[in-house]
Amino acid sequence: MSEVLVLVDHADGEVKKNTFELLTLARGLGEPSAVVVGAPGVAAKAREALAGHGAEKVYAAESDTADSRLITPSVDALALLVERAAPAAVLVGATITGKEVAGRLAVRTGSGVLVEVDGVDADGTATQAVFGGAYVVKSKVTTGVPVLSVRPGAVEAEAVAGAGVEESVEVPERDARLVTRITGSEPIVGGDRPELTDASVVVAGGRGVGSAESFSVVEQLADAFGAAVGASRAAVDSGYYPGQFQVGQTGKSVSPQLYIALGISGAIQHRAGMQTSKTIVAVNKDAEAPIFEIADFGVVGDLFSVAPQLTEEVTRRKS
Repeated sequence: MSEVLVLVDHADGEVKKNTFELLTLARGLGEPSAVVVGAPGVAAKAREALAGHGAEKVYAAESDTADSRLITPSVDALALLVERAAPAAVLVGATITGKEVAGRLAVRTGSGVLVEVDGVDADGTATQAVFGGAYVVKSKVTTGVPVLSVRPGAVEAEAVAGAGVEESVEVPERDARLVTRITGSEPIVGGDRPELTDASVVVAGGRGVGSAESFSVVEQLADAFGAAVGASRAAVDSGYYPGQFQVGQTGKSVSPQLYIALGISGAIQHRAGMQTSKTIVAVNKDAEAPIFEIADFGVVGDLFSVAPQLTEEVTRRKS
């Protein structure tokens, strides 16, 4: 059985949820092999979690400079393994970084690339939402090794024991003048809430929230659910919430188990980033709002009346 390479998304060896989803998807295509790029020792930290979700191999592409070089170390490691292992496919998360890795790797290896994939059949046929989510299509790479960026949350992760055999990968050092160096980073400020693309529940607010101060109604409902907070582009452009929480075509793509949209009209740009959510609940005063076209449950009403009642009820049931 051919290997399927999975680029591990991690923070100092702590594996993120979307990697477990990729490993689950990889099992339907071949033998999952996790590729950990980072400083020495991170692969050992991640190995147990990766093996617990089906990774038969854990490739350790480690170096002292891996964390200070943007994108390039991941592309170098994957390109080397594509040549060495001739995998059936390469899977990366459809994050901002992951999509750039996918594009560069496809060019480097002369392969086809598919982005924002929601699922893949055993024969490699992928399902994608295109043109802002207006259509769902089936696509298949016919050149080289398929490189697929998979939308976080599109696949439900399943824990299955794998061997998790660790194997070192020597990635040659690049001339420092030819790569982008990371000189500093700041964590996303979100309190104790889960990361937006990893969350199983997302509560998002739109222009209908009215102001930055009023966004507390969104946060309170999110905290009652233990959810992440999102925002529409209109809300971000209006200064109601930071851009790092934007959901949509020019923001982050999410596919949680539950997506609650408060005061969001449902423009195609926003729908493109969340319409694959398993259950969508919308609250809007406008009964003709496009968001109701894709909502599983809709409430036509004032979000400032509906959301606090829901927060109270969720809190009561959890206590």
